[in-house]
Amino acid sequence: MPKDNLKKLADKKCIPCEGNMRPYAPDEATAMMPHLKDWMLIDDSHMLAKEYHFKNFKQVMEFVNKVAAIAEDQGHHPDMSVSYDAVGIELTTHAIGGLSENDFIVAAKIDLIK
Repeated sequence: MPKDNLKKLADKKCIPCEGNMRPYAPDEATAMMPHLKDWMLIDDSHMLAKEYHFKNFKQVMEFVNKVAAIAEDQGHHPDMSVSYDAVGIELTTHAIGGLSENDFIVAAKIDLIK
């Protein structure tokens, strides 16, 4: 995955979604995957998921706080699971029941902080 693709996606801003668009079809979601680093499509291509690993809980919480800042800035919030040395992140656009460009934008922004 070229870093330029990641950066271009991360430079975008999420647009508000009130359910007025259709979710990406599986082939559209698959076409976006080369722009990200090690994310997976799950739930029949309705969700992005990735797990990040750390040395300790302090690093985990620092990362979670950075992700929270991105989410608040973008108005697009991931589901996160936190453990001692790992953070699991799942992204989907709940209003449309699947993936939108917003999910890929937030994923790219998260990839740039870790």
